[in-house]
Amino acid sequence: MSPDLALGTYRCRDIPQAAVHAVACGGTWIDTAPNYHHGRAQTQLQPVLAGNPDLRVSTKVGFFTPDIATAARGAGVLTPAEAASGQCLTHRYVAWQSRRTTAELGRTPDIVFVHNPERAARPHDAIASAFTALEVEARAGRIGGYGVATWTGFEGTFSVADLLDIATRCGGPGHHLAAVQLPVSLVVLKPVAQALDGTGPLAEATAAGLDTFVSAPLHGGELPAMVTDELAHLIDPGSTPAEAALRVTASAPGAKRILLGSGRAQHWEAAQRVLALPPLPDKTLHEVIDVLGA
Repeated sequence: MSPDLALGTYRCRDIPQAAVHAVACGGTWIDTAPNYHHGRAQTQLQPVLAGNPDLRVSTKVGFFTPDIATAARGAGVLTPAEAASGQCLTHRYVAWQSRRTTAELGRTPDIVFVHNPERAARPHDAIASAFTALEVEARAGRIGGYGVATWTGFEGTFSVADLLDIATRCGGPGHHLAAVQLPVSLVVLKPVAQALDGTGPLAEATAAGLDTFVSAPLHGGELPAMVTDELAHLIDPGSTPAEAALRVTASAPGAKRILLGSGRAQHWEAAQRVLALPPLPDKTLHEVIDVLGA
C-alpha cells in the first residue's frame, strides 16, 4: 500500500498558500509546530483548517520562539533557565503549550509530537514528563493522541520499544501513544535498510500499530541536485532525480505518511504521481543501499 502525502510546514515560505495547494491536491494531513515560521505557523493554518473539517493536523511541543517563552514565563510555566535553553518538556510547560496550540489552530490537534527529545539532558525522563502531561490532555479530549518526532533519536537514544514502555508506565495499557516521525531519504537510508530486515523504527512502529510520518524525504530540497543520472536510472529508469529520490522514500516498508514541505502545486502533483506508483522491489532498494554505502 502506498503512503499518503501530507504537508510539512517546516520550510514553507507561504504556509497558507501551501495548505490551500495541499487540500486542492487531495492532501488530508498537515504537520506543523508552534515554533515554525517565527511562531506564526499554527495561526496561519487556522482558516484552512476551519474550512476543511476533515483535514487532520499534527503539531509538536518542546521548542519555542522568544515570544512564546515570554508568554510562558508570564504564565509561570517556564523558568528563566528553561527559557534560555530554547526547549522544555516539563509537565507544566507541555500542558500549557498543548492548550495554547489548540487555541492557535482553532482545532483539537489529532496528534501532538514530543519534538526532538533526544536534545534534552535526560531524554527518557523528558519523554516521560511530556507523555504524562499529554495523557491528561488526551483523556480530557483536548488532543487526539501523541507521539515523538525526532531527527536522530532512533540512532541510539531510544527505540520504539522504549517509547511504548514509557507510554505504558505513564498511561497504562490504554495509553494514547499514536505515532512516530523521523527522517527517511537517500541521505538517511538506515531506516530503509532496517525496515527491509524487519527491524528499526518503521518496522517496530508498524508492528505496534503506530502511525509513521516520514520527514525530509528530499533532505530539505537538497537531494535533487545530489542525485546523479546514473543513480536515478538505477532507481527508476526515466525518472527525474527528485522523482527517483522520493520513490525510494515512498517504498520504505512501514512508511505511512510522507511530509512534503512545498507550497507549489506542481511539486504536489509530481509527488502524487510518484506515490501512486507501486513500491520499488526490495532488490532495487538493496542495490541503492549498497551503491550509497548505507
